[in-house]
Amino acid sequence: MKETADKYFMSGFSCSEAVVASAIDKGLVPKELLSCASPFSGGMGVRCLCGAVAGAMLVIGSIYGKTQDNDGMQSRKLAKLFNEEFAKIHNVNCCKVLSAGFKDFHSPERKNHCRKMVSDACEILDTILKENYVLR
Repeated sequence: MKETADKYFMSGFSCSEAVVASAIDKGLVPKELLSCASPFSGGMGVRCLCGAVAGAMLVIGSIYGKTQDNDGMQSRKLAKLFNEEFAKIHNVNCCKVLSAGFKDFHSPERKNHCRKMVSDACEILDTILKENYVLR
């Protein structure tokens, strides 16, 4: 997922869209989820939650979220696990904090910096999905 997300991110997809698009390519989530990821980029427009994290949450929710036959508790457990793993690497999941050193949010330097968040989010998500029998 990591390489696919990187390709999407560097070709113009946002961080959240790149994570979701890589999951779509793997057949994990429906293609309609991509448009749902758009408003999560850039920390939901106000630089709050990292869009790569939000994209991963969309994937987790789509696979494990509440349905008529599922109480959704697994999605909450996996969301917590994802956030803990992301925090081990970056300490926080806040876009504003993660990109604090960049005056121009739209600069190529900031985009290259955020590339690491996309990569790490996909790596963590991939591990979680493998450990929970979605990916082999």
